[in-house]
Amino acid sequence: MRPITVDEALDRAGAGRYQRRLIGVFGLVWAADAMQVLAVGFTAASIAASFGLTIPEALQTGTLFFLGMFLGAMGFGRLADRIGRRNVLIVTVSCDALFGLLSVFAPDFTILLILRFLTGIAVGGTLPVDYAMMSEFLPAKNRGRWLVALEGFWAIGTLIVALTAWAASAAGMTDAWRLIFAVTALPALVGIGMRLLIPESPIYLLRTGRGEEAREVINRILTVNNGRGLADYEELTPPPAVPREGIFSPALRRTSTVILAIWFLVSVSYYGIFTWMPAKLASEGFGFVRGYGFLVLVALAQLPGYALAAYGVEKWGRKPTLTGFCILSAAGCLLFVLASGPVVIGASLLIMSFALLGTWGALYAYTPELFPTRSRATGMGAAGAMARLGGLLAPSAMVYVVSHGFGLTIGIFAALLALAAVASTMIRVETKDVSLS
Repeated sequence: MRPITVDEALDRAGAGRYQRRLIGVFGLVWAADAMQVLAVGFTAASIAASFGLTIPEALQTGTLFFLGMFLGAMGFGRLADRIGRRNVLIVTVSCDALFGLLSVFAPDFTILLILRFLTGIAVGGTLPVDYAMMSEFLPAKNRGRWLVALEGFWAIGTLIVALTAWAASAAGMTDAWRLIFAVTALPALVGIGMRLLIPESPIYLLRTGRGEEAREVINRILTVNNGRGLADYEELTPPPAVPREGIFSPALRRTSTVILAIWFLVSVSYYGIFTWMPAKLASEGFGFVRGYGFLVLVALAQLPGYALAAYGVEKWGRKPTLTGFCILSAAGCLLFVLASGPVVIGASLLIMSFALLGTWGALYAYTPELFPTRSRATGMGAAGAMARLGGLLAPSAMVYVVSHGFGLTIGIFAALLALAAVASTMIRVETKDVSLS
């Protein structure tokens, strides 16, 4: 018998038709999760009008949603390392669809808060496990580009929710938030059945002693992509055993601390901007830079950001791409602070959208590769939790800081993103073309 590792088998299979099917399924729910997250900003004004609230009071739906995401990311990430990625994803996507759809029919604000909290738990559990699992089906030489492509579905979700809000506004709907929540729940409903078709990660199966199941999955990938599976004399073997270690064990402590800090800094800035921007532009805006039409342009600006990130993580490496996008994001925020007219303000908002989503693309490609298989979902769950903590703090911080001026607010975000760029240079590991352990 000749031993062959999962990574060697995946390298032989390449990134082909099987991975395209996977990214279609993962991407559908990823877009749905983006819509659920960004619905916080797009529904606030409508919720306030429906229940006789102020917009800051209506944004409590976002506070409860992000609190749920924080708890879901921490709990489900660890659970996925123990009972498997597939089982956790089926549960979380089902709950995402259920509670997201029930939100449409909330009879009062209290029930809506409860349902958004429960939806947040489900979405928080879906996001980190998605990436941990997808990364384990990809060959090393293609992994970065494909993970950024998966993150690109976030932009599609952003575009759909922006178009939905624009259509609801143009139609003069009084309870536009119900339509937006209905649209955000539909992809998750479709995704439940599709997720049942995805097998468990072969690396996870090998690590947990389920070698025959892992061989079946690898044979399926090889057959779909190349027309033939493993030879009879080839024996699928796991990588060298490594002891189970927490993400803050001595070997991982520095990397974990730095990458989690970056997640927090980027998320505070991103959610601060995208929680504030829809309500601001939909009402008064900045001259002609106003309305949902411009928000659609802001969403479209994200797509080339992902494209450049996908190119950069493979051409230049994960670390320099992440650092570069953090710097560009900070520059976009600084341009907004210095802008004196609507043209420059509009340009700065487009740059921010382009660069921030490129930052997320690089961050999501880099992070799962920094952790070994036994800790990968836990690490992604912790990263997701830091992002949700940033999202949890951002709406409350915006209410306080905006009262002192929008320029000050965006200036603070510029400083946080610059700090994230500095922190990224402190990571000692570059994972470009490196096999997963």
